Amino acid sequence: MTVAVVQFGGSNCDRDGVRALEHLGIGAERVWHEDGLPDDVEGILLPGGFSYGDYLRAGAMAARAPVMQEVRAAAAEGVPVLGVCNGAQIGCESSLTPGAFTTNESARFQCEHVYCRVERADTPWTAAYEKGEVLRLPIAHAEGRFEISEKRYDELEETDRILFRYCDADGAVTDEANPNGSTENVAGVLGERETVAVLMPHPERATLPDLGLTDGAGVLYGFDPSLQS
Repeated sequence: MTVAVVQFGGSNCDRDGVRALEHLGIGAERVWHEDGLPDDVEGILLPGGFSYGDYLRAGAMAARAPVMQEVRAAAAEGVPVLGVCNGAQIGCESSLTPGAFTTNESARFQCEHVYCRVERADTPWTAAYEKGEVLRLPIAHAEGRFEISEKRYDELEETDRILFRYCDADGAVTDEANPNGSTENVAGVLGERETVAVLMPHPERATLPDLGLTDGAGVLYGFDPSLQS
């Protein structure tokens, strides 16, 4: 398959995404947003970075780019879509997933490794893991705090759409393990379809053995779960 890695002005993780996917045996190509999606697109990655310089709100301007209409249409047809960091912000701003990502509780940019607990292991993005497994992943964001109304959060819980929560090394979900103040330590969520997901940590930066961390590879297998066997 071939995954379209959508590049906006200010994206800076598109090459990282392509390299990580190709390392796993998944074909990938960078697609400039103004060119639109390829007709035969089989997967879509919205990468991290600072699309449009994060003016207005992070991801808000990119979410209104014409290509996102194509992304939403593809998602509705079951094409796998993953938003990472700035891509997660774009995904929320595009209503691919609920909630929003806003300024970190610390009010500063944070670049560090965190722990995330797998809340579901029966989705394409988490089938490589066990429920409750703890992953070590990097974050790099200033607006990564997941916010959602109490009513919408309850809906997420009721429909089992929370993928990852920030936790400590032992898997305990605590305030101290929450790097940005996200509601209920949420680090990643599903859209209405399980083939659509967003998360703030960077799985593509935790895929190549050369980088010393491979915990994120299983997330990217969501584009082609057959490669897990």
